Amino acid sequence: MRTLYGPIDSWRFGRSLGVDPLAGREKRCPFSCVYCQYGATPQPTFRRRAFVTPSRLAADLASLGSVDADCVTFAGLGEPTLASNLPELVATIRRAGGQLGATTSTLEGPPVILLTGSGLIARADVRQDVQVFDTVVAALDAADEGMFQRINRPGRGFPSTFAAIVEGLRRLRHAYAGHLVLQMMFLQANQHAAPQMAALARTIAPDEVQLHTPLQPALGGPISETEMRQVTQAFSGFQVTTVYGRGPGQLKPRMM
Repeated sequence: MRTLYGPIDSWRFGRSLGVDPLAGREKRCPFSCVYCQYGATPQPTFRRRAFVTPSRLAADLASLGSVDADCVTFAGLGEPTLASNLPELVATIRRAGGQLGATTSTLEGPPVILLTGSGLIARADVRQDVQVFDTVVAALDAADEGMFQRINRPGRGFPSTFAAIVEGLRRLRHAYAGHLVLQMMFLQANQHAAPQMAALARTIAPDEVQLHTPLQPALGGPISETEMRQVTQAFSGFQVTTVYGRGPGQLKPRMM
């Protein structure tokens, strides 16, 4: 299966070349989130291993040739932190240098971004591995354990509580020198909890908060632009971006 896709236009990061460090035929994730565009996870998993070798990624990059991209985004079909060799894969991307990103003048190429559902962030080895990214975008979609179970639907035997995930994000913030973004997905089921979720965000202290809602009709449960504006009010003081546009009176989001 492919390790690279795009570049695609992202509402958050501009033109993004995607990297799938799992490169499987079916979704691999500890969660089966109600809003996931890929549908339910067939067999939720929490075990980390190397799915893609650096040599395979390097060969795929070489075959791709020059790419005009603002950033490189690790995401794909599932939870990218299941890949136990993320630092090696990121090093492979950086060695590609100016091949990636005709819009950048640096030899190092565009910034490298991780999109994670935060399911493994309570683990110290995961927090260590993600240090190599310029930006980490970490999801937090609930205010408490019950809401977490209903929205993110962790697989049977999931080893962490919601509280442990929040603490993992706090520890990541303490250790991580890059740009930390907290992404929160708002649905009809959790929009009422915006003040509580904003309070959690303040204990984590991210550099930016991105407020999202599943606009694809097949996902169901999105909130309207008016409702999103109401949600945004709870996040005063943060640099806020929403899928509908910038938050009122907030700064333009950074690309890295």
